[in-house]
Amino acid sequence: MQCRFGCGACCTAPSITSPIPGMPNGKMAGEPCIQLLDDYRCAIFGDASRPKVCTDFTAEEYACGNNREEAITILTLMEVDTSPIHTSLLKRKDQ
Repeated sequence: MQCRFGCGACCTAPSITSPIPGMPNGKMAGEPCIQLLDDYRCAIFGDASRPKVCTDFTAEEYACGNNREEAITILTLMEVDTSPIHTSLLKRKDQ
């Protein structure tokens, strides 16, 4: 799957804990990356300063859905499901 023009969901929905140029502490989930341009393209795409997590992410239907809104929803749910708080609550529930 090719990255969808005008999406930028992967630059908004998930948290990023590694430094991003202009965001030395990364970004919180739901917070647009400072490198996200007005047309939802990455200003540092292909640049060596781009975080590894961003470089390693590839557009896939399971994560990106059929449009930007679906991608935001899917990636937000993935963020919640993998958050340390959610994971620890699930462990408690199973015990």
